[in-house]
Amino acid sequence: MAGIYVHIPFCASKCVYCGFYSVVSTARRGEYLAALAREMVLRQEYLGGADIRTLYLGGGTPTLLTPAELASLLADLRRHFPIAPDAEITLEGNPEQLTAAYCRELRALGVNRLSIGVQSFHDHVLRFMGRRHTAAEAIEAVHNAAAAGIQNLSIDLIYGVSERTDEQWADELQHLPELPITHFSAYALTPEENSLLYKQIQHGRHAPVDEEMATRQYAMLTDFARAHGFEHYEVSNFARPGYHSRHNSAYWDGTPYLGLGAAAHSYNGSSRQWNAGNLKQYLHDIAQGRTCGEKETLSPTDQYNETLLLRLRTHTGLDLDALQARFGPERHQELLSYFEKEVPTEYYQLIKNRLCLTEAGLWFADGIAGKAFI
Repeated sequence: MAGIYVHIPFCASKCVYCGFYSVVSTARRGEYLAALAREMVLRQEYLGGADIRTLYLGGGTPTLLTPAELASLLADLRRHFPIAPDAEITLEGNPEQLTAAYCRELRALGVNRLSIGVQSFHDHVLRFMGRRHTAAEAIEAVHNAAAAGIQNLSIDLIYGVSERTDEQWADELQHLPELPITHFSAYALTPEENSLLYKQIQHGRHAPVDEEMATRQYAMLTDFARAHGFEHYEVSNFARPGYHSRHNSAYWDGTPYLGLGAAAHSYNGSSRQWNAGNLKQYLHDIAQGRTCGEKETLSPTDQYNETLLLRLRTHTGLDLDALQARFGPERHQELLSYFEKEVPTEYYQLIKNRLCLTEAGLWFADGIAGKAFI
């Protein structure tokens, strides 16, 4: 079992908070899609013929591709990889492209999950973020996708935005049970170092992120989600029963995956590779038959630390029997001792020899895991 991620870097504009690799132009779109097809040929043995159970097209803005371009891309993927008949096929998209007709085309192509970049249901917040859609267009996009027969629908939201009060955030949350969605992801506003927001903060043109506000709004979010039947299955992810993101869950479980496209990462259990995070360089590399820009071999220590970091972010937590079998009894005892001595008891629990963070502990998941690193 394995997954594939395809990066589509093109965007109509750059959002104020975005730190992902993107290109504000579609001028080289055809050339890029041809390079993706070439990379598939070069890397079709990377996963050893494992069944592809999840396929994720992210960006960037994949919905800037036409239905014909998406059809060609998906056909290439199916030609070169054994994609399972019941594979989860996710496409990221922005509301302004998700017209009723476009959504019907996606459904016909076999896309069975959409992740829609809503971010906010308040227009003034969307303007601050540099988004190109309105709140009304976001709501319409979700309904368009549902009407087209795409039943597995996710939206993204961002909290901790100083331009939005707690009361306005509470108002935003009311949309979650009203919309025909099965999943949502919510992230704290984070000024990535190469983002416009980071530069604005550095030059005093925007206030630093209010961590106390983010903490409050996260608590509001988790309480609301639980009260309305959403399972909080990872720090930033919530789903109706049976609708966890299979692709992202595979990342957290350590399942191998292949990343195609500029800046895409691949993982095979013992090493990680990544392509050049530059469109021109990526196109040049693929033309020369080079399949990755850099490679990192993961030592046993790296693998242990990564296992802690990823598993503790999930509601199923860390299987201590599996941890001991893989890394030895010494690591197992060290971890238990650390939790008993340094982690508040209200932040974790042991359930059938699984070490799980509580709702309160999940907010501190990265810090708790980081202090246990070796």
